Amino acid sequence: MTRESLTGGLLDQFAEEFAADKTARIVQNAVTETSINKVAMDRDVVTSIDPSVSVRVDRWPNANQKRSGRCWLFAGLNSLKAAVYEETGLEKFEFSQNYLHFWDKLEKSNYFLNSMIDLADRDVDDRTIHYLLSDPVSDGGQWNMFVALIEKYGIVPKYAMPETESSSNTGLMNKTLENLLRRGARDVRAAAAKSADEANNVRQSVMKQIYRVLSIHLGTPPREFVWQWEGKDKEFHREGAFTPLEFAKRYLPDLEDYVCLVNDPRESSPYNHLFTVDRLGNVVGAKPVTYLNVPIDVIRNATQATLEAGESVWMGCDTSKQCDRDLGIWDGKLFDYEGTYGIDLEMTKAEELEYGQAQMTHAMVFTGVDVLDGQTRRWRVENSWGDQIADKGFFTMNDSWFDQHVFEVAIRRDRLPEELLAVLETEPLTLPAWDPMGSLA
Repeated sequence: MTRESLTGGLLDQFAEEFAADKTARIVQNAVTETSINKVAMDRDVVTSIDPSVSVRVDRWPNANQKRSGRCWLFAGLNSLKAAVYEETGLEKFEFSQNYLHFWDKLEKSNYFLNSMIDLADRDVDDRTIHYLLSDPVSDGGQWNMFVALIEKYGIVPKYAMPETESSSNTGLMNKTLENLLRRGARDVRAAAAKSADEANNVRQSVMKQIYRVLSIHLGTPPREFVWQWEGKDKEFHREGAFTPLEFAKRYLPDLEDYVCLVNDPRESSPYNHLFTVDRLGNVVGAKPVTYLNVPIDVIRNATQATLEAGESVWMGCDTSKQCDRDLGIWDGKLFDYEGTYGIDLEMTKAEELEYGQAQMTHAMVFTGVDVLDGQTRRWRVENSWGDQIADKGFFTMNDSWFDQHVFEVAIRRDRLPEELLAVLETEPLTLPAWDPMGSLA
């Protein structure tokens, strides 16, 4: 097929047609002076939304991940903290996000180096290696990766390993870790050409340096801590020393009972099948990251049923689409970009996945749903962007946004239709490492 350049005549035509379009020139005047989102926002949508919902499970303040990509850890811990509130009567409580962040960075680094050893016989320009090298130790993660960390390391209260400057602002620390790991990839690949033992020795040497960097930036994880608190009754409670694993056993449900449901409507990813993604994980030896792909209504119904049973739900979505951060709202038609620009932007969810327009970018927690005559209308969402926006950090999602931009939830098995339980025992189909369903929230 012949490739064609943009000719001067064609460019003149574009310019003349734009100049003759009075509406386009008015919009140009507006958008050159203010944000496109302010111009395109549908005020009718904004004024139709309020944060009230008929089912609400949260009664706690919002957390803040600040300048980090730890949303999946915040969301995971937020979704599981209800038991602490119920037993202790605390008015404010958080598990330590920094504690799991430390172990996640360490485990991801080891996972990455092991992959570099496994793939040492491939050329460095191999697509999988190139993809892994592009982001060797991301802040992001998935529900199964969250579970793997807790099963190995447990959890602690925030005071036992509080936030640091680097846990809340990970950029500079990540640059050092990426440098170490890419250099380590070079070295383990060279060592693997000699022997497996030599490659393992190099891996351990790099991991010692990773541990040192993480300890400098994030602090050293506690082996045990004293669990004590003053409840809203003003009575002081001290339960003594706990290890992180003991604390997890005390307050968390059986995480083996949870499964991940995703909605991927591409023809290449059939519904009612189990999937995994090549080279996706953090803890070597943990159970693989797996998803059960289902129609979006299965996710909606399971989430609604869980909220009505009094439990919150970890979720992953493409948060940047049709969202106003300050107002704290999502709606499928919040911004009329097509009308403002006079162009066509319509794509199905499957097409957005296929052509790189969509992927899971953020994890949060469903904490409420508004139901009228059995139908969901909107959702209450606990974000981790602080309490200075939205409804003290809790966002409102209209149901019009749910179908197109929600991708994943973690749900107890007993919320699933009976016919899907057998699918969980099947061998998962493997997607390539770069597939959008392997994106980290």
